[in-house]
Amino acid sequence: MHEASLPPSPAPSSAAIAVRSLQAREHARWDAFVEACPEATFFHRAGWQTIMEQGFRHDSHFLYAEQDGRIAGVLPLAHVRSRLFGASLVSLPFCVYGGIAGGSAAIRLALDDAAQALARRLGVGHLEYRWREVADNAQQSADACWLQKPLYATFRRLLSADAEQNLLAIPRKQRAVVRKAMAGGLHSAVEHDLARFYPIYAASVHRLGTPVFARRHFSLLRTVFGTDCDILTVYHGRQAQASVLLFYFRDEVLPYYGGGTPLARSTGANDFMYWEAMRRACERGCRLFDFGRSKMGTGAFDFKKNWGFTPQPLPYAYQLVRATALPEVNPLNPRYALFIRAWRRLPLPLANLLGPHIVRQLA
Repeated sequence: MHEASLPPSPAPSSAAIAVRSLQAREHARWDAFVEACPEATFFHRAGWQTIMEQGFRHDSHFLYAEQDGRIAGVLPLAHVRSRLFGASLVSLPFCVYGGIAGGSAAIRLALDDAAQALARRLGVGHLEYRWREVADNAQQSADACWLQKPLYATFRRLLSADAEQNLLAIPRKQRAVVRKAMAGGLHSAVEHDLARFYPIYAASVHRLGTPVFARRHFSLLRTVFGTDCDILTVYHGRQAQASVLLFYFRDEVLPYYGGGTPLARSTGANDFMYWEAMRRACERGCRLFDFGRSKMGTGAFDFKKNWGFTPQPLPYAYQLVRATALPEVNPLNPRYALFIRAWRRLPLPLANLLGPHIVRQLA
C-alpha cells in the first residue's frame, strides 16, 4: 500500500466556504452541479441519498461546499455499520466511484476536513473515497495519511456514432462470438419491470457464491432514477437468457447489474447483451461505454479486456480512523472461500431470502 492524495484544482476564491449537509429539498440544486461538474459521476447524484437511507438503511452524509451562494463541490458519504466487518464511512457504498467532485483546492480541503471530522465523531474503522481518477500532484490535508490498496480497475471507452464501427472496434475473436450470437437468432428488448431481470440476476450471482440484493433495491433504483435506469433483456424466441440493468449519465452508459442463465454461455447471450447495450446506447446518443470495475486477476477482468477495453486502475483511498489495518472484504480473500462454496449449495429461495440481509453489510 502507498499514500494517496486528493486531486488538484484551480486557485481558490477569497470568498468564505461553508460546508453543509444535503437536505431533501436541495436535490435538484445538487444534481444541477453534478451534471455540470466534469469530475462528477452517476454515483455522485443526489438520488443515492435515497438509495442509502431507504434501500439499505445506512445513514447518509451528503456534504457540499458552498461559496458565493453556490455549490462549489460535493462529497456523498454513507455510514455503514456492519456486525460482520465493522463500521466505515464510504463515498460511496455499493457504487464503483465516489470521492470529492469539483471545487478549488480550498473547497476540496474543506470537504475533506469535514469528512475526517465526521469519521472521528462516528468512530468508524476507516474513511474511504472511491476515486475514479486522482492526479499524482494532488493536494491533501496536512494531517491526512491516505492509503491505497490496488484491487480494482475500470474499463471505459469512447463510442462511435456508427454501430458498425463499434463492432469492428471489438477484437476479432470476441467479435466473432457476437456475430455468432446474432446469427443464432438472439434479440433484445428494453423492459420496464423486474419480471425477467431479477430471477436471472439472482440465480446468476448465486452460482458465483455471492449474496443477492433485494428485489426492492432494483425497484427503488428504477423509481429514483427513472429513465436514466433501464433494463435490457436478451431472448432466444420467448426464452429470456440474459438481462442487465443500465445506468445513463450525460453521454455515458453503464451496464451495472447483469446476469445470464446457464444457456447464455453456449448461445453467447451474455456477449450479445453487452453488444446490444452498446448499440442501443449509441442510438440514444451516448458516446462513452463504461464497462464498470472488475477485480484484477479475475475472469470478469479478462472478459472486458477481450472486448478491447484498456483497464484503468481505480485509486481508491483509505484513511484509518479506529482500525489498525484495512479490511479485506472481497471474494478473492481466501478466508471467504468456504463461505462462497457453502452459499452456492444453499437452495436458491433460501439464498434469495438471506442474501439481502448480508449484502447490505458488504458495501
